[in-house]
Amino acid sequence: MIIPRRPDSARRGGTPTIRHAAVFCLLLLIALLVNAARVQLFETDTLNANPANRRATIVRYAQPRGDILVDGLPVTGSKDTREQLRYERTYLNGPMYAPVTGYVSQTYGTTLLENTEDSLLSGTDPLLAPFPMWHDVTRGQRPGGHVVTTIKALVQRAAYEGLGGRRGAVAAIEPATGKILALVSSPSYDPGLLSGNSPSVTETWTRLNSATSQPMLNRAIRETYPPGSTFKIVTAAAALDAEVVTDVDAPTDTPDPYVLPGTRTELTNSARGCTEASLADAIRVSCNTVMADFGVKVGLDRMVSTAEKFGFNDTGLRIPSPVAKSNFDTSMSEDQLALSSIGQFNTRATPLQMAMVAAAVANGGELKYPCLVDRTTDADSDTVDRNLPRTYHWAMHASTALRLQRMMVAAVESGSGTNAAIPGVTVGGKTGTAQHGVRNAETPYAWFISWAQAYGSAVPAVAVAVVVEDAAADRSEISGGRSAAPIARAVMEAALRS
Repeated sequence: MIIPRRPDSARRGGTPTIRHAAVFCLLLLIALLVNAARVQLFETDTLNANPANRRATIVRYAQPRGDILVDGLPVTGSKDTREQLRYERTYLNGPMYAPVTGYVSQTYGTTLLENTEDSLLSGTDPLLAPFPMWHDVTRGQRPGGHVVTTIKALVQRAAYEGLGGRRGAVAAIEPATGKILALVSSPSYDPGLLSGNSPSVTETWTRLNSATSQPMLNRAIRETYPPGSTFKIVTAAAALDAEVVTDVDAPTDTPDPYVLPGTRTELTNSARGCTEASLADAIRVSCNTVMADFGVKVGLDRMVSTAEKFGFNDTGLRIPSPVAKSNFDTSMSEDQLALSSIGQFNTRATPLQMAMVAAAVANGGELKYPCLVDRTTDADSDTVDRNLPRTYHWAMHASTALRLQRMMVAAVESGSGTNAAIPGVTVGGKTGTAQHGVRNAETPYAWFISWAQAYGSAVPAVAVAVVVEDAAADRSEISGGRSAAPIARAVMEAALRS
């Protein structure tokens, strides 16, 4: 029997066509593996951030979010909706704490602490991982951690109720540590109404953003105002540190009215007795003329330097939410410097900034960095990170702070700030009525900054700044002593109790 011979090509492993197909398939497999590796290793973040990719959003809301705590108790929560985006954020006393918490919305994102602490609250922060690189390898979530704030509930409520829905803001700081005890903006809003993704959320968003009262504006840290006469504390610090004035009780050579340098414009006073008044009296009754003249004598460079030691012109201040820059111009004519030195012209400040001014005086000249977060924890309340007090600047010499303390106490005991007095407590304060608008035609802002120290205590308990923009009030009735000082007193009393 004759057995046919196989072709040489078969004996060598198949026809060239089959071999070519096999090699081509192998190359396709390699290309597929390389592309998969490229996507997994290099494009994960881009794909996760793509708005068309809902997987990341679904995972983000698949578990309860960690809480934000005040006095050890949560002011936030999570609601199980049983929908695709399963958990929505809830808030306890939402309007009162909105300037602290911000909102987390399935539609509009996050703000304030909900934004700056988002990775910890949502469980993706590497600090929550059981070992290094855990999140990078697994791309998974741990149970959300918690944010323990420095806010004191009693102080926050006193500030919120004190404003009573009027436009304005309050900031309160513990001078020795920089801890923020209250941060209130009014009118406010309920962040829980923005949590989900229903049509009502869109309607609420539109309503809030179109409201003339701007309830979503965080006036405490994101709005700046002319600080008016409260800025005279900064000017006084500059004058004392520069030794432009050495005896705070000595008469000055300042006339009333005072002609702004290089102009024919006269600057006058609302208070009486400002002609040649001493620095102490100028602070006690709030003399524009004396303080404007001191600003000019100190000079632009030293005024700028002092203002910046208090925090003005800092574009990087974080608490950890970003704080709007408080402004003191670095280039001015002498007449502009005179007005800036009494908190007018282009000088502008957030309420938090002016609380920092009061805190620096109360703390002997050392200004601590303001902080809203005491510590962060994991889901079991074990500490992950802690914020320790740190010095921001020495705003003035200790001797200067001591003299300013005495002058601010006199302003409360027998000057323009008597409505802030608390029996049995040492209170220092400074009023301010800030003009603004074209030709100062708008209703003035009422300011008050202060600090309080219980008798027998080694350090002041609190420093406060209050601003009230009360457009409904009679212009003649608006002043820091009438409108803002009673609110500051209530906040200080709450801080002393807590």
